[in-house]
Order: sequence, then C-alpha cells, then structure tokens
Amino acid sequence: MSQELPKAYDPSVIEQRWAEYWVKEHLFDVPTPETTHDSAKKFTILLPPPNVTGRLHMGHMLNQAEMDILTRWHRMRGETSLWVPGTDHAGIATQMMVERQLKEEGKNRKDLGRAAFVEKVWAWREVYGGAILDQMKRLGASVDWSREYFTMDDRLSPAVNEAFVRLYEQGLIYRGAYIVNWDPSIQTAVSDLEVEHEERVGKLYHIRYPLADGPLPDGTDSIVIATTRPETMLGDVAVAVNPTDERYKHLVGKTLTLPLVGREIPILADDWAKPEFGTGAVKVTPAHDANDFAIGQRHNLPNLTILDETAHVLLPGSPYHGLDRYEARERIIADLTAQNLLVEIKDHTNSIGLSQRTGVVIEPRLSQQWFLAVNKTPNTGGDSIAAKAIAAVAQGHIKFTPDQYRKTYDEWMKNIYDWCISRQLWWGHRIPAWHCKACAGITVSRTTPTACGNCNSADITQETDVLDTWFSSGLLPFTVFGWPTTDVTGVKVLGTPNPDGTGATVTVTRGAKGDVSPALRQDLEEALSDVTETAKLIGFSDDAIAGLKIAIDEAFAQQLTPDLATFYPTQLLVTGFDILFFWVARMIMLGTHFMLDVPMPDGSKRTLADAVPFREVYIHGLVRDADRQKMSKTKGNVINPIDIIERFGTDAVRFTLASMASPGTDIAFSEARTEGYRAFANKIWNAARFLFMNIENAKAAGYDLDMSKIPGEPGIAFDVLDEGHLVPLESRWIFDRLSAVSTEVDRALADYRFDEAANAIYQFFWGEFCDWYLELVKLRLVFSENGTEGGELNPTTALTLASLVGVFEAALRLLSPFMPFLTEEIWHALYEGKPPAKSIALTRYPQATDFPADPIAASAMKTLQDLIVTVRGLRKELGVPEKEVAPIVIHTNNRIVALTDANHDVLAKMARVQAVEFASEPLTGTNARSTADFDVAVLYERQIDIPAERERLTKDLAKYEKGLAAAEKQLNNEAFMAKAPANIVEGLRKQSAETKILHDKTRAALDSLPSA
Repeated sequence: MSQELPKAYDPSVIEQRWAEYWVKEHLFDVPTPETTHDSAKKFTILLPPPNVTGRLHMGHMLNQAEMDILTRWHRMRGETSLWVPGTDHAGIATQMMVERQLKEEGKNRKDLGRAAFVEKVWAWREVYGGAILDQMKRLGASVDWSREYFTMDDRLSPAVNEAFVRLYEQGLIYRGAYIVNWDPSIQTAVSDLEVEHEERVGKLYHIRYPLADGPLPDGTDSIVIATTRPETMLGDVAVAVNPTDERYKHLVGKTLTLPLVGREIPILADDWAKPEFGTGAVKVTPAHDANDFAIGQRHNLPNLTILDETAHVLLPGSPYHGLDRYEARERIIADLTAQNLLVEIKDHTNSIGLSQRTGVVIEPRLSQQWFLAVNKTPNTGGDSIAAKAIAAVAQGHIKFTPDQYRKTYDEWMKNIYDWCISRQLWWGHRIPAWHCKACAGITVSRTTPTACGNCNSADITQETDVLDTWFSSGLLPFTVFGWPTTDVTGVKVLGTPNPDGTGATVTVTRGAKGDVSPALRQDLEEALSDVTETAKLIGFSDDAIAGLKIAIDEAFAQQLTPDLATFYPTQLLVTGFDILFFWVARMIMLGTHFMLDVPMPDGSKRTLADAVPFREVYIHGLVRDADRQKMSKTKGNVINPIDIIERFGTDAVRFTLASMASPGTDIAFSEARTEGYRAFANKIWNAARFLFMNIENAKAAGYDLDMSKIPGEPGIAFDVLDEGHLVPLESRWIFDRLSAVSTEVDRALADYRFDEAANAIYQFFWGEFCDWYLELVKLRLVFSENGTEGGELNPTTALTLASLVGVFEAALRLLSPFMPFLTEEIWHALYEGKPPAKSIALTRYPQATDFPADPIAASAMKTLQDLIVTVRGLRKELGVPEKEVAPIVIHTNNRIVALTDANHDVLAKMARVQAVEFASEPLTGTNARSTADFDVAVLYERQIDIPAERERLTKDLAKYEKGLAAAEKQLNNEAFMAKAPANIVEGLRKQSAETKILHDKTRAALDSLPSA
C-alpha cells in the first residue's frame, strides 16, 4: 500500500475490506491461557445475545458501538481484552417465526410432530439464524469470533441441564399449579416482565346473583357483583365481601345460585374485597385470576378451569363451549339480560396486560409450571439465591452506572417472587424431568433414565415443557468459559491400594462435562466401597484406605478451566434498561449461586466479591428519533441503521451515537448530525492527503522520513525535540494539547461519558489540528527551497515534518476506537503497507505521558489565537477584503509584545497582517477591540456605522456590568466564601478582575465615539 489516498473519501470502498480483514486475520481472538494463574490485566465483556431471529436495529447499534469503543480502548491500553459474541435461541420468537412459515405452507407444528418440528427449527436457524452476527461483522465489532456461542449448542446445553438438576437437588426447583400470564396465541406462559400494560376504556358489568334459598325476611333476594370479565363467571366458586362491610355482614355464610350455570356457591368474607370498588362484592374464579387464586388458597376453594390454552370456553355440554372468550362474553351478557340478571354496564378504565411477544391480551390461567424458589434456603445450606444477589450489589461488588438503577434493582429484588422457568414450547432446552405413569412420581436426571427413580417402572415420559430462555442466558457469564468443570457422565473409578500399604492409585475415566453432584457422589462412594472392602480383606492399613479416599476426593474436586479462572468475573456489562430484570438480575442471581462453589485459581474458597458475573453494569439510554419520540412501526419513524450506514458510513454513524451517549440520557438520533460527522471523516481524509503530499515533497527534496522515530510513536523518546530552540511554538503547543486531550478521553471513557470523549477528539482533530496546526505548519514545510542533495533539510523543517507525522499518527490512534475503518485505512497508508502491527487496533492508545506537556507554549498559543481571532473579527466588521493585507496596532504587556514580534509570519498568514505597531497607550475607536490581555486595532480606512457601533458597545457594557455584579455578590457572600474551595474563589476573583478591565475599556471606547 502506497502513501496515496483517492481524492474522495468513500467509506463503502474501505469498510467491507477491513471488516473482512479483521475477521480473516483473527485479530481480536484471545486464546485460552496456558495457565490459570495468568495475572495480566484483563477486560472481559459479554455481548447481550441478540435473538437468533434478530436483525440489527438502532438499539443494537448503540449497544454494540459502545461495547466496541470500550473493548478497543482497553485493548490498546495493553489489557487482555475479550469480547464474547453469541446468539440466544429465543424460544418464543423463533418458534413463532417457523410456525408462521409453516402456516404459509398450509401446515402447523402439530402436523409435523415435535421431533420433526424441532428439526425444522434447527434447519431454519442454519439458514437465517446468523444474520445479526453477520451484520456485526460488517460493522467491524472487535469480538473474538472463535468463541461465538449459541445458547443451545453442544457446549452450553449440557451446562443448562446440569444447572437445572443441581438446583432441583438443592430443593430450589419445584413443580406446582399457579396462576400464570398465559398467551393464547402461542399457548405458553410468559413472565411478568414480558407483559406490557396499557390503559384502555372497557366496561364494568354489574350482575345479580340470586340467593340459593330465596329472599331473606328483610327482602334481600340477591347480591350484585361487579366484574370486567363476565365470561369467567362460568368458573366462579364463591363471592367475596369485605368482613367490615356492613351491607353484607348478614349474608356471609349463605349460598348463591350462579347465573347461567345453576351451581351453588358460598358467600365468604375476605379482606381482598374492597367496599369502594364496584358494588363491594367480587366473584371468585381461582383458576383465572391471581388474586382470586390467593382467596381460594385461603378458603380451600376448588379451582375450575373453564378456558383452554387458546382462550376458548372449555365446558362440554355448555351452550358456550368452544366459543372464543370475547364471543362468550357477548353471549353471556345477552343471556343475563334476557334473564333480567344484568343490572347495569358502566364505562371503566382498566389496565390491560398485553403479551410483549404477540400483542394479544394476556389471559391469567391456572397451570402446572416449574418454578425456581429464589427466596428459599438451599438444602445444602447458605443464603437464598435472591439474598446473595441483593448482597452482591449492597456490598459494592457490582456497581451500576447510572447509580439510580442500583436502587431500582434493589427494590425489585426485595419484592421478587418465585421464578416460573417453564414454557409450553417445543423449541428450547427441554426440562430434564420424567413423569411416571405408574406412581405419578417425577425423576430428574442428567441423563435419560430407563426407569422411574421412585418405583422402578419403565413407563416414564419426559416433561414436554422447555426452560425459559432467560434461564439459559442467565448462566452465560460462566458457562461460556467452561462451567461446569468436572466430568460426570459415564464416570468410572478404579481405586487400587498400593502393595506396600502406603497409599492408593486412582484412575478416573470421564465423559461429558459437569460437576459432581451430591447424588452422583453417593453413587461413586458406593462403587468405591468394594475397593476399600477389598483393601481391608487383604490387610491394608487404615492409613492406606484413608489415602485412597483422599485421592478420590482430589480426583473429583471441582477444577477451574483456564478460561474460567482467567476471564470470570467479567469486568463490565453494557445493556439497556429493558432487560435489567429479564437478564441482568438473573445473571447476578445464578452467578453468585453457582460460582460460590467454584474455587479461586489458587485453590482458596471463592467469596461473594469474586462470584459476581460482572464488576460493573452500564445502562445506556434509548435511541429515539430526531423529535425525541420513541421509534415504532406504527409511527413510521423507525430508523434502519443499515440504510444510514450505506448513506454515511459506519464510522459516521458510530461517532454520532457516541457523541450523544451519556449515562441515563436518551439519544435523539439526527441524520443532520450524522452528515456532519461524515464531513468530519472527510476532513481527516483530506488532512491525511496533505500529510502524504508533504512526505512525498520531502522525498523529492532528498529527505526520507524515518517512520520508526517520529515523535509520539509508542516507545520512542522525544530526542528530536531536545533542542528546544528549534521547535516552533505550534509544535510545542500541539503536543501539549495532545497530552491534555489524551487525559480527557481516558477520563471520559472510564466514566462512560462517550459524548465527552467523542467531542474532545472532534474538537482536537477538527479545531486544533486541522484548522490551526495544519495551517501553521505550512509556514515551515517549504521543501523546494530547503532541500539539498545530501538529503538534509533545514532542521526546523525536518522537525516540523516529523512532529506533524507524529501528531497525526497519535491522533489516529486516539480516534481509532470511535472510527475504526477510517483510521485503519489511513494508518496503513501512512506506513506504506508496512506498519509496526497488523492493525492500528493492536497499537498503544495515546497516554498523556507520551507527549511533552508545555504549559508555557499552551498559554502563548492561546494568546496568539485570541489575537488572530480578534483581528479576523475586526477585519470582517471593517469590510477589509479577504485577500487584502492590513497593518495592526497593539497595546499590551512585554510578554505579548515579544510573542507578537516572534510570530510575524503567523499573523501574516492567519490574519492577513501586513505589519505590527505597538502603542504605549490603550486603544479606543471603532477600529479597535479589547481583551483582558491586549487592545488591538486594524488600520483600515472605512466609514463606521456609529449608531451600530454604539449599540454594540452598549450591549457589551451591560454584559460586563452584569458579570461584575454577580461576581461581587458571590465574593461578598460570607457563607459562600467559607465553603468554596480556594481554587474556585481564586478563579472567581481573576474572572472579576478581567471583566473589570474589559468594562473599563468598553466604557472608554463608548465615550470616544462621536456624539449623535
């Protein structure tokens, strides 16, 4: 590759090429360490696994851009940086996708049968399942693709199985009937987190339930209940009233005749009934309402299921049998009206639960499900799963950014219910439990059993439910690194006492991975009893037999894989608020539970601090449209990131997101801003072309720049800058700025202030480097006059070129995590295809200590810039033609006089200054301007608009007077002065003094104007 770049910057030409190069060269692969005691500083991060059905959206783009920026930054800082990618099998979403495909073929999954359907899903996954990861590769995500996982692959499925069995053995998993959120469309339970609530105006129906024994002496013949779901009355088993409600006290214990059904049901007292709601009397349908279920449990009521899995009435022989729930509602209301039992119907605003997956109205339904008891103490001892997860955050082992989410997490965890982990799907991790038809017992096993574990009957069938997707993804922080770590399946142990009676030899044959469970340990001990009995019979000592047992214990002790020892816990999780409870909390619960039992690399017991799945959680905001509206297909404001990337380039989109990303703040994505960052990339491209042109000009003059010795090159000292008198002001200044901006970017990224980091780089590259430094160095880079046949340049020219290249190369490294494609292309071209590393991403990130700080040069340059900007402003106001030069007069101190005198050439180039005169008295007049450091006037004859000048000066005077009053108020405030830090007070005093100078100069200028 030569030092040539096309005239036009076209990201579509370079991005695909580098994306493929990074993957092909395995540049970001992190091999398994050879030892579990690798002490190298590390940064490990796990990709929140997108659904295998997914396509890239702006939320993914933000999430992945932030993770990539951080991973590249840590990698360039010399840390072992591992970003692990993968996809989730997405049980519900994937099954829906394939069922939709079958429907188009005129089929359904039941036509195929379970085995054939699952096979079809696997086939679908092979064809379509990697789309979002392919998009990630296109975007240049610096993940370790050799570690890519799928939550149902051969490595992870056994781990999920093991986790379930182990939790079951610990008494934490149970099966029971409970009210769940039922999705009638996909016919499965969904969690509370997968239900979205929407306020809708519905109806409140008042229905008369007659007393079974006829009217009472006082004339009471019925009780009126209020309900929003009259169709469920078919499953009523009672009516509840509040025990304090005087209207109904005399009715408690009596029975009612259930309208349309004829079944007698009791009237009971329960605190759940609220006198102020409806009529104060509520129907009780335990199988179809969570609160009613609780009432039923308290009063030992039966549970009558009257709706099937599809929300159709399930009452053979009933006139409503087979009707959809809403059709049944209409028929029931009509029948109640006909029987004069419908009292009234009122409008009623109600919160309706909608399935996040399908959008259909959730139906509460009593169902047999598997649950994880999160608040229960395991039978092996220790705290509950929830308690450990709460303690991990409370004790500071996990930090949340923004911190507000720590409180949100804590409140949710302290009010958590048992987790329903089963789903009525065919696609997913099938629950490893077998039901016995003979004794109705359940056998939970790591391997497929041949008989019931209770009665030994061979008539057993496996559970049809699968595990909640979030169960398997909750295990990922440790399963991706090889947990469980000891083999269990097909274990054979042969123990042979040594003939001399001094010990024992143990041979272990292992199968699939998995830790030794209590049940398996018992089996092994029974198998080994024969060995020890034999040892006793042939006369071996007790010590020899004890040695045998110790050897067995050592053989089966949990061992760490090098990956698990090195990379767990991960350092960071970057995610959105929407999966804080879906995934983040569950990873913390499962990680702190299982990893507490895994020893540390040195063999010591792991504490809670090292059992956590990650050290920090960074919660980013949402990406909204330019009007800050949430993106939705309904509104038609969804932005497709691929479309934006094709128009502006990946780098510009990444930089846009980064420049607007700060903790706790949503992003209003703007195409106009993206277009601006596309222009920023183009600006850098053109700067590189200018640089390469000057390198070629130097070669033509006989000077060949040694790229291995440019200032700022990692590991290269600043020998070339030792002779300070040769170094122009602008070179000393730009290195000082590079040192400062390196510190600023490091600080911002450490605090997840992507916006501050991006903006610091932008201001440096566009403002300081391109707008100032490149213009200034043109004064020094005059090769046609300085070149000699001996290959020597004027020392200042040689130094300027080396400094220019060094600053530009370092600035590319600074920008690289944000704009990886642009910087990779230019960096390789800079080294003419022979760079010191395979990628700029594998070089050292600029640090403040890499560049000489020079506060004197920084101060001088700021003064010079202020002078140039002021003169430019005056020239514009005076109407001086752009190409015309003009002299200036300055009144200032000796330091600035010397600075101005030494930089005539800079003033001439940057402000079109013809000559500089120095005045001993302050300058006033319409052609003069004042700052705290100097007065300057441009000598140019032009008629001044006196009224406009008077108006401008009057506004400035009012501004300064306001600033002085505010400063005086603070400086005279004793309470403020007592508490304010010394540097703040000093800064305020300095600012006040400078404002007073400007005030006085402005007053003098105003007074000098001719009167109207």
